[in-house]
This record gives sequence, C-alpha cells and structure tokens, in this order.
Amino acid sequence: MKKRSSRRLIPLAAAITVLSLTACGGQSGSSAGQGSGPVEDPEQEVTISFASWIGESDEMAQIKKAFEKEHPTIKVELRAVPADSMTQTLTTQIAGNNPPDVAFVDASTVAAFASRGALVNLDNYISRSDVVDPDDYVDVFRTFATFEDSMYGLPIDGESTALFYRTDMFEAAGIDGPPTTWEELEETAAKLTQPDKKQYGLAMFAPESAYYWYPFLWQNGGNVLDDEGKPVFDSLEAQEAAEYYVGLTDYAAPDYLNSNSYDARLGFFQGQMGMYIAGAWFAGVIAEEAPDLEGKWATANLPEGEAGCATTVASDSLVLFEGSDNTDAGWQWIEYLSQPENMALLTYGSPNGTLLPTTESLLDSPELLEKKPQLEGFAEAMKCGVSNVQVNEVWPQMEAELNTQLGLAMYGEIEVDEALANAKAEAEKLLR
Repeated sequence: MKKRSSRRLIPLAAAITVLSLTACGGQSGSSAGQGSGPVEDPEQEVTISFASWIGESDEMAQIKKAFEKEHPTIKVELRAVPADSMTQTLTTQIAGNNPPDVAFVDASTVAAFASRGALVNLDNYISRSDVVDPDDYVDVFRTFATFEDSMYGLPIDGESTALFYRTDMFEAAGIDGPPTTWEELEETAAKLTQPDKKQYGLAMFAPESAYYWYPFLWQNGGNVLDDEGKPVFDSLEAQEAAEYYVGLTDYAAPDYLNSNSYDARLGFFQGQMGMYIAGAWFAGVIAEEAPDLEGKWATANLPEGEAGCATTVASDSLVLFEGSDNTDAGWQWIEYLSQPENMALLTYGSPNGTLLPTTESLLDSPELLEKKPQLEGFAEAMKCGVSNVQVNEVWPQMEAELNTQLGLAMYGEIEVDEALANAKAEAEKLLR
C-alpha cells in the first residue's frame, strides 16, 4: 500500500483559507442521507466518482470488482489524485461546484470541510447501517471524523507514531536497546553521531516540525490551545518541550533537515541516521524498498516525558460531498469499503501494508499480529494516541505558523522562545 502523505501543514492551511472564501457555512439543506430503513441500490445504473491516492492498488481493484458485482447498478470511477495535492484539488473543485461524489482524504481535513457545509452529515446513514458501528471506532479516529457531534467521515485507516532504529548501528555503538526517556534519547543520539562518517543520531524534519513536536509537548503536560480555544504555545511546558525538541537538531542529519518524513527514508536505509520517528507506514516502506535491512532494524514506543506517554496519530477517512446526485450510491460504496474484511485488506492485509485498522474489533483481532507482528508496538501505542486536530476554523493557519516558526528555530535562524511567541501572536491575530 502506498503510504499516506506526510502531514501537509502549510498546503492544508492555504487550501482551507480558499475554502472559507468559497464555501458556505453550515448545512446546505440537502436531503441526502435523511431516509429510513436500509439504503437501496438505484434502479437505473449510475456512476460515482471516487477520488483517492490508493485507487491504483491491487487491493482497491479487487474490492471495486466485488462491489460492482454485488451492486450491478452502481459503477465506480476511480480518480487518481496524489496525496500531497488532495486537499488543494478538492478545495478547487468545491469552489467550482464539481467535487467528486466520494473521496479518500486525510482525516485532519474532515472537520474543516464539514464546518463549511462541503460534506454530507453521515449520522442518518450510519443509523441505518448493519456494517458501520460508530462505537466500534477507536476514540481518537472517531474524533478526527466528527464535527459538532456528528460524523462526516468514516475512518478507514490509521497509525500511531513510534521510534524506528537501526539495531546494527546500535550494536556497533555499544548501545543495548532503544531509549525509553528523553534523557536516554539525547544520550543515544549523541553516541550515534559521527559527523566525520556522515552518521547521525536521528532524522529531524523542519517542514513537519510541529507534527513531530506534539508528542514532546503532550508528554511534558502541555497543549496547543487552552479550554477556551486560546493558543498557549508559550506556556512553560511548551517552552521546555520545544527547547528539548529543537535541541535534538544537534544530532540530526543536516542533509535531510529540509526533507519530509517520506523523502528522508533513504538516509535511514543508507545508515546516515540511527533513529527515525515516523508512523506505522514506514515499516511497510522499509519492507518494500529496503528488504536487505531485514534483521537490522526494529521499532519501539517513543521515549516518555515526565507526564507519561503520548504520540501523534494520523488517519484517513471516506467522505461524501454535498451537491452530489448519487449520495445514496456513494454511501453504498464507502459502507462496502468499511466492511471488516475490506478495511483489513486496505490496512494490514496487503503484502506490505502496515497501517492500522480504525475499529477496536479489528485492532484487537489476533489476525492483526499474526499477519503483521511488527505492528504490535503501534497498536499498543494507540492508548497514548492524541489528535493534533483542533475544531477551530482558523486552526489550520495557526498550525501552519507554528510549523514555520519551529522550523526556523531548527535552522537556528531564531531562538525557541521567539519562535513560540511569534506563533502565538499570529494565532491571536487570526482569532481576532
């Protein structure tokens, strides 16, 4: 399975800004999903468009063929859209009143799209379904797909974030095992760093700085917004977490500092960094692209701070768009994709698939670890999973500024306290 795109903070913010200018707020008044009883197939043949970045996979082709056989009056047109441009593409299409019927989206965008009336409220459809049980979704994944207490997306895959490390490099450096605390993480990174050999302790990603800073913030007892929705980027907890996190740049491979968490993978493959913080998708990428590393790498939970464990989680969701003439047929398709056997096939069931299912029943299934034992730590880490998505109309722009400022601090262009103060000032301006 192709990995989900890396966390796209700045493109997302720009896209949502455009959306706020082109889409109406609130419900559109559509009657989509307002019936009762089982959703029936259309009497006449219809074609629904499905935008995704996984449409070309063998697994999707298999599911599509089975679906169209079971639902002969519904044809699915697969539209390939690169993951990194999905949000911008959909925003443009919404502005032009020509979005697809259905899409596979980064779940962090669901609330923002829903808040502007671009998506169909799925509550009625869910209430009529024998397949979708909202209570079976892992809480954090359900949160991603929820806006104003209603579900606007069906979570289809997810992941937690953990520490990947090169066991061969650890052995060569005399390191017994993975670090479990912040202090041990820095000590381990220092032991692995040998600039004369172009070897470093870990990878750091300035373009995704905020996303990978969040675990340190939460593990230190901090948060991004307070209970009133006001930014607290400059709290003592945030300052401490940011000082520590940015300080790890001293042990990071400089050639990859401007990379994202996908492109920098080559440095891990080539032994240029001994540790790599990433989501479960990375396990599948290593197996597929660097099979010669088998037996030379392992995973561990993120080292813990004083407030305990915490990790970022990510997810993708299936959504229906308002204005579609084929909403019922679109629902039939996303409901079919959400069947346990299909969700499994789209996550851990494919040969190199290492994403997690989003339901408790599949996450606890013995089959998960039988097929992909390397996912055990990621599944366990879900108990510490926290969503970085804030249901606030200007949160995407606030997060983008935070990302920019932390990145500048990682490059050494500004001090950490200045970065956090700048991000907070811009956030307060956006809120006004």
